[in-house]
Amino acid sequence: MAVYTEVTQAALEGFLKDYDLGRVTAFKGIAGGVENTNYLLDTDQGRYILTLYEKRVAEADLPFFMGLMDHLAGKGFPCPEPVRKRDGTVLGRLENRAAALVTFLEGVDVKEPSLDQCRMAGEALAHLHEDGQDCPVHRANALAPSGWKSLADAALLCADEIEDGLSALIEREMINVTAVWPDDLPQGVIHADWFCDNIFFLDGRLSGVIDFYFACNDTLTYDLAIAINAWCFDQTFAFQADRSAALVAGYESVRALTEAEKKALPVLCRGAALRFLLTRVNDWLNVPPGALVIPHNPKAFSARLRFHQSAAGPQTYGAA
Repeated sequence: MAVYTEVTQAALEGFLKDYDLGRVTAFKGIAGGVENTNYLLDTDQGRYILTLYEKRVAEADLPFFMGLMDHLAGKGFPCPEPVRKRDGTVLGRLENRAAALVTFLEGVDVKEPSLDQCRMAGEALAHLHEDGQDCPVHRANALAPSGWKSLADAALLCADEIEDGLSALIEREMINVTAVWPDDLPQGVIHADWFCDNIFFLDGRLSGVIDFYFACNDTLTYDLAIAINAWCFDQTFAFQADRSAALVAGYESVRALTEAEKKALPVLCRGAALRFLLTRVNDWLNVPPGALVIPHNPKAFSARLRFHQSAAGPQTYGAA
């Protein structure tokens, strides 16, 4: 989450006229994240998140995101639920941008997850994959390997300004990873952004999953690889094998991996690290002036990528 667009009081009042949400009691921007503009909205009837869609989020994709959250919430999955206007629709316009309200989820994220939290995160990811199997909406992954080239071309222009040798690493991995990328593994709805700051915990349980704006249909195990990258490295970028084993065990307690999925996990982890390295390089170098946003450090993912290059096999991740 982030704030790129300032919302005036008059514009907010005009937007909320289409809803039955009561009187506004508080409204403030949220600085975390990098993709969209987000505000915390309190009314005398409840708390909500207001999102204005920016950057890589195409308006044509918004019905998928809203439909997916609606579908998952209907299954009892702990995700935000789109808030409907009086006419039954969920999308509107605010400050010349597409916008929507979703319900607020209680809980806090974690910076250094415990093994139990890793296990719960794995379980929840598998439940999402299971609950999404009959989702009626579909979206191709715009950030699958076929979409990496344009990001790589832009990143290569200045990657070495961030880290010496980063351009060579990106060029080499673009060739190596895409050459062996699997295309015959089980498919379905994936979250595609299963990071610690998108998963909430409360009273010893996983209480919520947010930020579905990269969600799409793709390889299920790729989502697990993204989660390993997100949950199983510490603040010094060192791999934590016990976290990975707990995450994978939690996942497999709900949905068992096939042997082919296990075999593909090392290259999927490399690909996930490369994908986030590319977007983080571009975000790091292209923060709009005056935007209330904290870009993520690309070096976190160049370190992960180098680790995955040396992985001995699925056993590295606890998936043997």
